[in-house]
Formats: sequence, C-alpha cells, structure tokens
Amino acid sequence: MEVEREAAGGGRDAEAVSRFVESFAAQLVEAGMQRMPARVFAALLSSDEGAMTSAELSDQLLISPAAVSGAVRYLAQQHLVSREREPGSRRERYRVHSNQWYEALANREAVLKRWEGALREGVSSLGDHTPAGRRMAETLAFFEFVDGEVSAMMERWRVERERLFGT
Repeated sequence: MEVEREAAGGGRDAEAVSRFVESFAAQLVEAGMQRMPARVFAALLSSDEGAMTSAELSDQLLISPAAVSGAVRYLAQQHLVSREREPGSRRERYRVHSNQWYEALANREAVLKRWEGALREGVSSLGDHTPAGRRMAETLAFFEFVDGEVSAMMERWRVERERLFGT
C-alpha cells in the first residue's frame, strides 16, 4: 500500500487517484468530450504540478504515447492544456492551468461571435419576413443574449476568483 501511495506522489493513494481520474473522465465523456482527452485532462488536473510528460501520462493511464499525443492535440485546441518544453530537454510537458475553464469559455465566446456574424448574414439573405429568416433572427438573438451573459459572468468570475484565491 505504501508503494501505491508513493507512486501517486505527495503521499497520495495511487488507486484513489486512478478512481478519481476515471470517474471525472466519465463525467466529461458524458458531457460530450472524447474519452482519451477526458482521461488525459483528468490526470493532469489531479496531478500536484498540473503538468506531466507524455511518458508519465502513458504510464499512469496505461495508454500509448500516440494516444497521449492525440488527446493533448484536442485539449490544446480547446484551450484546456498547453505544451511547454522542459528546460534543457527536448521533452514536452503538458500543463493544465488554474484558469483553464475561463480560457475554454473565452474561446467559446469567440466562436459565438463568428456564429452571430454568419447568422446576421443569413437573416439579411433570407429576409426577416420569411419563416426561415425569423427562425434565424431568433437564433441570432439567442446567441447575442448568451454572449452578453457570458461576458458579464466572466467579469463576475474574475472578481470572485480574486476574492477567493487572490489571483
């Protein structure tokens, strides 16, 4: 049992960490994330440093380096992890940041803006007097509303994060 605790780092129980990783990953999968990126993200999130190498992730999750690479590529595109070089090494470490959810949501905000532009064009092309144009105008109004709410929520979070964590 002591070996298991040490393997998890910081005196943690490796089996308990593994159960958490798989449980949280399952929740992420249920919410729509792909399975392997969900497992890699949960492993990074639960690591004390918030960063691991491909080899460390492979060993902990019992997956191939290629699976790690694909998962990290997806997570980086979603702004949930970043890549960094170990000083003096060619090895990369993959890092999850404390503000990963903020960054991911901010990225979604940019997507909403692009959708709004496309929908405006659609309303203009179809005409807001047609059934399709009205439906598109309602969709546009919804995304504009969500965009405003997300912006306000992000500002409230910055204040709350400062209050809670001083960062």
